[in-house]
Amino acid sequence: MDNRFDAVIIGAGIIGSAIGCGLARRGWHTLNVDRLETAGQGSTSSSVAIVRSHYSTLEGSALAWEGTQCWEDWRGHIGTDDPAGMAEFRQTGVLVLKTDGNDNLGKQIALSDALQIPYQEWSTETIQAKLPGWKFHRFGPPVLSDDPQFGQPTGSDLNGGVFFPRAGYCNDPRLAAHNLQAAAQAAGAEFRFNSTVSAIHTRDGRTEGLDLNGSETIRTPVIVNAAGPHSAKISALAGIADSSAIKTRVIRHEYVRLTRPDSPANKGAEFVTFDNDVCSYTRPDLGGTFLSGSEGTEAEGEQTQDPDDFDRNLSDAVMEPIYRLAQRIPSLGIPNNVSGIVDLWDVSDDWIPIYDCSDLAGFYLAVGTSGNQFKTAPAVGELMAELVSACEAGHDHDRDPVQFHLQRIDRSIGLEFFSRNRKINSTSSFSVMA
Repeated sequence: MDNRFDAVIIGAGIIGSAIGCGLARRGWHTLNVDRLETAGQGSTSSSVAIVRSHYSTLEGSALAWEGTQCWEDWRGHIGTDDPAGMAEFRQTGVLVLKTDGNDNLGKQIALSDALQIPYQEWSTETIQAKLPGWKFHRFGPPVLSDDPQFGQPTGSDLNGGVFFPRAGYCNDPRLAAHNLQAAAQAAGAEFRFNSTVSAIHTRDGRTEGLDLNGSETIRTPVIVNAAGPHSAKISALAGIADSSAIKTRVIRHEYVRLTRPDSPANKGAEFVTFDNDVCSYTRPDLGGTFLSGSEGTEAEGEQTQDPDDFDRNLSDAVMEPIYRLAQRIPSLGIPNNVSGIVDLWDVSDDWIPIYDCSDLAGFYLAVGTSGNQFKTAPAVGELMAELVSACEAGHDHDRDPVQFHLQRIDRSIGLEFFSRNRKINSTSSFSVMA
């Protein structure tokens, strides 16, 4: 067995598999290693998998818009048949309500204009016609259900919303990661599962390999950390856990599956919705159900977790975004029992990912990606391949940041935006919306 590779990618979730594909398509002999049994089995499998382009920053929106082009031609992007089947992009469109909390989407409209992302501004009356079972009073800022102000309107109706027609969701995020694995393997990549990284070897300030399961040594000059919620532990193995200005943390998140109210007034909501006023989102699912969770509120806070020791049971707090959503959809009702998903997000200080080299030569970072980077993954694979290739060819990215051309939207972005040593980006939403 050949234990020498041009690059090893730690992680085979949607981001890691995309990076393996991006490098393999450039002719690199790559290996993805993952502690679980198959690609996308970790936090990727728990993703709501919404594909959208409305971010708080130009670079974030541009990368997501590039990724959207890949999802729209998913079979073409993968370029090979996956015996496991093909994930599907369901282009339902995304409706984002204008709220006080998002400044009536002024920034997102301006960014969409700059990037030529199609959108439609809908009045409250237009939305009411499409969602006749919904109410559009202002309730924000969100409070917990035991607050005396809960459920009390705080102003007149919202000012409408913006509909992004070329957005939607992926029906099977784990299968999407497997599709990227198949694409990478078609380009010569290898994957190793049930393999835990137990040590990272360095010499003279550079990576030279790693150990798997405490016994097998893999030789490689390049390692990419795409380990999701375990990324901080991988960086610690490499001795660079505290070397970046931007830190990451692991937080617990949960969402539920709800039955759509069985009335004619609620039959039309077959698109994704984001409602910053009540900080709840919805995403259509099969069988008259939809997924819903919280965008994150100050009142709810967040729970940092150890990725090797956390509770996968839904908590009582999962009811809070349901209560808030019921303000918007009075016929929703409150279920006696709820089912859903609990998993972890790996997030950065400003919720913008780190795509960068590191203080250890040959060790690269694709971390802090959870919650809002699923839709960008196909483009991120190409971005990281460009970054790694440039740095390994001698480019000093820290002094002269690599410029990455998003070929499908014909736009270049400076990768210093994703630097590990950037200042916290004050234009971020500081939430899962990024």
